Amino acid sequence: MAEDILYHGEPNGPSLSVLAALAESGLDIECRHIDLLKGARHTLHDAQETLASDMAVEGEGPILLKDGETMSEAVFLAQYFDEAAGSCGLQPKDAYLHWEMMMWCRQVNERLSPAVAYLGNLACSQAPIAALAEEEFAAITRSIFSDDLRQRWQDLRDDVVDAARREDSEAKVRQFVQRVEDKLADGRVWLMGDFSIADLETFAWLRPMTELEADAFTSAPLCRSWMDRLEQRPCVQSALAKAVTENPKRAFAPGPEINRWG
Repeated sequence: MAEDILYHGEPNGPSLSVLAALAESGLDIECRHIDLLKGARHTLHDAQETLASDMAVEGEGPILLKDGETMSEAVFLAQYFDEAAGSCGLQPKDAYLHWEMMMWCRQVNERLSPAVAYLGNLACSQAPIAALAEEEFAAITRSIFSDDLRQRWQDLRDDVVDAARREDSEAKVRQFVQRVEDKLADGRVWLMGDFSIADLETFAWLRPMTELEADAFTSAPLCRSWMDRLEQRPCVQSALAKAVTENPKRAFAPGPEINRWG
């Protein structure tokens, strides 16, 4: 049987949450760093069944290659790690709390992550994508199956900036910081009471905003303390140790898909 391999970018956004979930699970899976801004996600060696990665709404997120199948989407991968480890505690056992966690993660994926990605890519990846030679950029975009994702690469290269979308993205970051603040107001330590995927997924997307949208956190002391706790958690430290750049908070690649429902 082929060895499982986790291909990931810098520990930011979905790569951070997946690397931390893997570390929390204790599973022995090889991790390989790839350059997402070079399109490496779309040309993986031995990838035969690629539907899950080709059509991932997450955009340029990490991929678990298992027996030729590409498994994608950070929340699904974290669930897989938890269950493959025989339940390492990343998912609540109570049915209602599990539902609540999944609803929270869906809102992260549909509202927070597109907003963070839009702001982060404008600030951090637009210039390097624009600097690519025409032949290199064409080779990257030819390898991308999704029309939507290919267009997001093209928009960044062409300096397409939607002022209304930028404003909306900034508002959604502020709203989600406040949502975390409100969730923690009853004195709980973690978002679902016990530590879970919801903590990792939310933290991974909010972390880069502490630099790019610092004002959003000014009036959110509970959220800031929660982020400090996560920063020091061993699984997060393990994930951050896999960085190959000086500041992974500024490592972005096109994606995820902008939520069509607002």
